[in-house]
Amino acid sequence: MTKEIKIVLPAYKMLYSIAFFVILSLVRSITYTEEIGIAMQAPVAALTAVFCADTYIMEIQSGRREIFRLCDDRKQTLVIYRRLEIQMAYLIAVSVPGYLMFFWQNPYPYGNTLRAELFGITIAVIGVTVFFWGMMSVTVCSLLRNQWAGIGILLVLWMGTNSTAGDRLLGKWNVFSFAFHCLGQDADFGWLCGQAVCIVLGAVMVLLTPYIIRKRG
Repeated sequence: MTKEIKIVLPAYKMLYSIAFFVILSLVRSITYTEEIGIAMQAPVAALTAVFCADTYIMEIQSGRREIFRLCDDRKQTLVIYRRLEIQMAYLIAVSVPGYLMFFWQNPYPYGNTLRAELFGITIAVIGVTVFFWGMMSVTVCSLLRNQWAGIGILLVLWMGTNSTAGDRLLGKWNVFSFAFHCLGQDADFGWLCGQAVCIVLGAVMVLLTPYIIRKRG
């Protein structure tokens, strides 16, 4: 595990991810505490897509592919799963101080939801978002066997879903439905449908990972 942490969490990745949250909390203006999660979801998705893009491609880029291929398919898959778990856990963990940084702006409460509840809901949404976009990143980049081409396709998908047109077309089934939900409607949990889509599609990609590794290795 220690070896995998060193591989997938080099210093430069940790530095730019921390800088990302610091900058986001400074440039993304909010007025109410309820807006913090809305402000975070889409940017964290973009960060995750870039952060996880080289999870498998790094074996090809570093010239370790032939050695990696000596392992059986099951071991290769477990290594990829472990690397993803480490990266996802890190991104969720660093999102916690990222959330708290927004309080530099001294936001006001809007609805009746308590701050602790808002925090729990936001981190849960961030966890689902990291899971979906992390799996999407690894799946697309592994299929193309090219990190930058994969990031390009993910950027197009991100822009399409994180847009007014995407919100109108997909509604509560949009993967960013939480970011588009209206403030003050505490009893409206229609955005959970979008989270369910993320979980289901992410689970499908988890199941497809062994097949992709075997075919595209």
